Amino acid sequence: MENERIMIYICSVMKRTRELDQKLICGIQQIGVGVRNVYEAWKWYIPHFGMNVKMFEDRATAEYMLPHTAGKPRERHAALAINMLGGGGFEIWQHTGRTPEAPAFELRLGDLGIFAGKIKAPDAEAAFEHLKSGSRPLTGIVKDPVGRKTFFLKDPFDNIWQVVEEGSMFMKHAGNKTGGSFGAIIGTTNPDKAVRLYSGILGYQIVAYDKNGTFPDLEGVPGGTSKFRRVLLKHGNTLKGPFSRLFGPSEIELVQVLDRQPEQIFQNRIWGDLGFIHLCFDVVGMKKLKEECDTNGFPFTVDSDVHPLGKPFDMGEAAGHFAYVQDPDGTLIEFVETHRIPISKRFGWYINLWKRRDVTKPLPDWILKMLRFMKVNPRKLRILEARHE
Repeated sequence: MENERIMIYICSVMKRTRELDQKLICGIQQIGVGVRNVYEAWKWYIPHFGMNVKMFEDRATAEYMLPHTAGKPRERHAALAINMLGGGGFEIWQHTGRTPEAPAFELRLGDLGIFAGKIKAPDAEAAFEHLKSGSRPLTGIVKDPVGRKTFFLKDPFDNIWQVVEEGSMFMKHAGNKTGGSFGAIIGTTNPDKAVRLYSGILGYQIVAYDKNGTFPDLEGVPGGTSKFRRVLLKHGNTLKGPFSRLFGPSEIELVQVLDRQPEQIFQNRIWGDLGFIHLCFDVVGMKKLKEECDTNGFPFTVDSDVHPLGKPFDMGEAAGHFAYVQDPDGTLIEFVETHRIPISKRFGWYINLWKRRDVTKPLPDWILKMLRFMKVNPRKLRILEARHE
């Protein structure tokens, strides 16, 4: 009865909403990271990147992704973790029905796809000191083309991350040296074509820089001594939507290599193999978004509302509607319209966002801060891993 009263109270502060006549991009929900073992990777991402709040964990079959999994359903184990300092989360993703494949070549900056994930940090120097043990720093602390402190590193799973000094935080006393996902560096053959998606549809309309040449801040990054065109895109408007205050601002950097032929990062591999598998945006108004994508030449390649068996998308603790598009070079972009999230599984508290409130407005901070009660630690993950061995 007590749980029911709490749920009634939470729902009572939310207004019912009509079908949106607009689409909203609410921020980066997560970056997908394909790994060999979910628990092994997560145990590293908790102490190093603060990814210690579990939004869901699920073992199932990826039935919707056939266009990107060689036409076959794939068994998988996935977990979505977030950092209460703010930013997007990590979807840590593992093939369980096959051995996930690594690229057949060393990735170099400018190769096509998501080359590096961006992580925000309130203090770049403190983050560097925290991360240099246990990872492989590729650069020291350097200045990017707009003068921000930044550095690059490679994690134990061969993924490259750029840590960017960024002051926006959600919970200032979360105790983490970094926040969550802040965007991505994406290789492209033509930034002018790519901005039709990233600026025109996703709303990254501010060009922080558009520069050609060689760049000192990239020295040490694989392929970083080449000549590039670099275009850094930022959001032009204050983000709206239920989780917008938690996700905060983000950026996309489009990189075109000018002195060699780039490789496709996922050449001869499938979605879920090792590396960055997608960049996911939290959205509201999926119907309008689909119309806009169709009109602009980016049709949905996957849409959970049109599954051949008519199944609703459900990830256990969380539920919603998801879809995928590809940018002009084939990079996968995911959209998720969230319908239900857990606030405390221990007490059975959930928020039903679907037709329960004005979804253009941020959730109150006190509700979002309750997510901290779903923290996990490496010791608990070791126990869970032992149960599934």
